[in-house]
Amino acid sequence: MPYTSVPPTPSAARPAVRRPVRAAGLTALAVLCLPALAGCGGTEVKAQPRAGAPATAAPSGGPKAATSTPAADGSAKPSPEGPLTGRTVVIDPGHNPHNHEHTREIARQVDIGTGHKECDTTGTSTDAGYAEARFTLDVAHRMRDLLEAEGAKVVLTYDDDRPYGPCVDERARIGNAAKADAVVSVHADGSAVGNRGFHVILPALVRDGAADTSRIVAPSRDLGTRIAGRFAAATGSAPSNYIGGGTGLDVRDDLGGLNMSTVAKVFIECGNMRDPKDAALLTSASWRRRAAEGISDGIALYLKG
Repeated sequence: MPYTSVPPTPSAARPAVRRPVRAAGLTALAVLCLPALAGCGGTEVKAQPRAGAPATAAPSGGPKAATSTPAADGSAKPSPEGPLTGRTVVIDPGHNPHNHEHTREIARQVDIGTGHKECDTTGTSTDAGYAEARFTLDVAHRMRDLLEAEGAKVVLTYDDDRPYGPCVDERARIGNAAKADAVVSVHADGSAVGNRGFHVILPALVRDGAADTSRIVAPSRDLGTRIAGRFAAATGSAPSNYIGGGTGLDVRDDLGGLNMSTVAKVFIECGNMRDPKDAALLTSASWRRRAAEGISDGIALYLKG
């Protein structure tokens, strides 16, 4: 959930619904799967085992863009050749499992282009205490394996390798510095019981101070539409019944991770952690595997054009 602070404990109060509840149309999946949107075609991406330690972003001072996977003997093992060879994907796992231990640091205000917001927040959790930040890291790792198997260079904004953050503006800078072909920020929502489904957040047109999204609005919509279609197909989840009017797509101008990006970028809220039915999916390892496949398939379709 982007930037609504809820401590990841079973006793955390349920956050208020961010937007008015809207009824979901049953035609949403059909809309996402129209051939013109190219959201439901393509070849399924298959995971392959990884060798050695994962590549990570540097704890501070900008991104550490890994171009290969270390082999067991310490030498660099080149990524396999594949349809995504030469393309760079940045995966941004939302929040950080340790943010709740650094509330003062993450409360620091940063520029988001349209104003100022907290550096980061704790994210949400299921009622049983499964933290959003743990969910996002799990899905990010699965995505990395899938995309690297297709030949892509994959950079994570962080990999549980720093005490808090990164701040939202730094997350945007990591994608920009990597000259990423696509950036996806992985989240889960924290809404009211009965609010179910996924939605993809797209950047609004913003020209305000340091923010200018005019060049990324169109490609980000293309990326988000393809991810939404493939996510629905892979997971069987329906688009959100409370955000996006049943399309699975939402546009926002209040997220620094989008406003400050100079490359195509979207957020995906994979489900509502505060709804018991969605929580059962989000806590299932097999469902998280399918979620990673769906997001990765959407990215691959976008990159292949």
